[in-house]
Amino acid sequence: MTARRDFIKKTIMSTAGIGIGGMGLSARSYASISGANERVNVAVIGIHGMGQNHIAAYSGLKDTRVSALCDVDSNLFNERIKKHFADKMLPAPITYTDLRKLYENKDVDAVSIATPNHWHALAAIWAIQAGKHVSVEKPCCHNFYEGQKMVEAAEKYRVIVQDGAEQRSNPCAQTMAGFLHSGKLGEVYLAKGLCYKWRDTIGKTPDEAAPAGVDYDLWLGPAPKRAFSKNRFHYNWHWNWDYGNGDIGNQGVHEMDIARWGLGVTLPSKITAMGAHFMFDDDQQTPNDMMAIFEFANASGGGDKKKILQFEVRHWITNREGVKSETPQAGNNYMMSADNTVGNLFYGSKGFMSKNVNEWETFMGKDREPGEKGSGLGDHYQDFINAIRANDQSIAKGDIHEGFYSCALIHLANISYRLGRSLDFDPVKMQFISDAEANGMLTREHRHPFVLPRNV
Repeated sequence: MTARRDFIKKTIMSTAGIGIGGMGLSARSYASISGANERVNVAVIGIHGMGQNHIAAYSGLKDTRVSALCDVDSNLFNERIKKHFADKMLPAPITYTDLRKLYENKDVDAVSIATPNHWHALAAIWAIQAGKHVSVEKPCCHNFYEGQKMVEAAEKYRVIVQDGAEQRSNPCAQTMAGFLHSGKLGEVYLAKGLCYKWRDTIGKTPDEAAPAGVDYDLWLGPAPKRAFSKNRFHYNWHWNWDYGNGDIGNQGVHEMDIARWGLGVTLPSKITAMGAHFMFDDDQQTPNDMMAIFEFANASGGGDKKKILQFEVRHWITNREGVKSETPQAGNNYMMSADNTVGNLFYGSKGFMSKNVNEWETFMGKDREPGEKGSGLGDHYQDFINAIRANDQSIAKGDIHEGFYSCALIHLANISYRLGRSLDFDPVKMQFISDAEANGMLTREHRHPFVLPRNV
């Protein structure tokens, strides 16, 4: 597609950067994985939280082996190896604390990145440069500029790069998009993304020495140097701007991707976001309630047609907003539970659609008569492996270009929230209009030597 070929031309160049030391930059060909029955060796990077899901998923796939684990917390290795390998009579993986050493292992075909957000882009870019196929958890980038550089790397090197937008692999989401794009709901002018997850206070934790067995400097990586604290480490890093992006960039980015996909838009022309950290006096920096609105100018390809995407994060008592699950499936109930309501609503000239992760339904006309519906879950991990074997990026679902656009919306919303004002954005130049302060927040300072390469 022309848009994809032109993407690199739009990226903002960094002022300085280095690649991963001591590593050749020529990527291996797709042909390194030849034949449907050849084993794919996968390394999982980051094994505390979602990384365990990655280990279990890849271990269950035919002709796929989790051959290496990487984490800065070496205390995790024995338990993970016992649980996921020894107890299941599977070969034990090699372990690494430094991903740069992992990338030197020529027997590793692909990496699946489940680190904190502030490591996602750099870990992916270094892996791409080392010739590894990459699947990177959402959000694929900690900030807007990192996402641009990741796309630039994916364009340059011949490897599969999959964004962690898992719903892209679901028949439910695919038929949703097909229905909306076919015009059956009429002119779809508004999407609403919902992320209502019960989030209690994280309290306060003091600065202290990092636990034994943790390479804390490596954990910080590109983030600013500062003392260790438990509330800035396992999981609660999500609520600190140096490492995470709040719930809009945690659970929310999944629904942001669906909202943008359903509307058929990429980058907005106007952004307004507001919210606060309500109720609690604790260490959290990101808002626990947030409302963001994006306007997409000329989204329908002509005239003055516009589309609106509205996104809302709530953390406490809430209503369902019309998104429900009549037939929750195993492994998916957390999306629709007593505590959580996560999904999307779409509004068109002929009716509206309600969607959660595994089903959608429509209500047509003024009387809201039940209309078409769809359902079905897929396997994002299997799609990644299939794409590697077939030498076909499209099979991976969650193309990194689409992943970047969806992640870009969360970053633009967070910038508007943090500045406390509405912002005008040029979706072609990929920068705010006449706003140096906002443009400065599209990137961040990267701590040496964990900096993005100038030329990927």
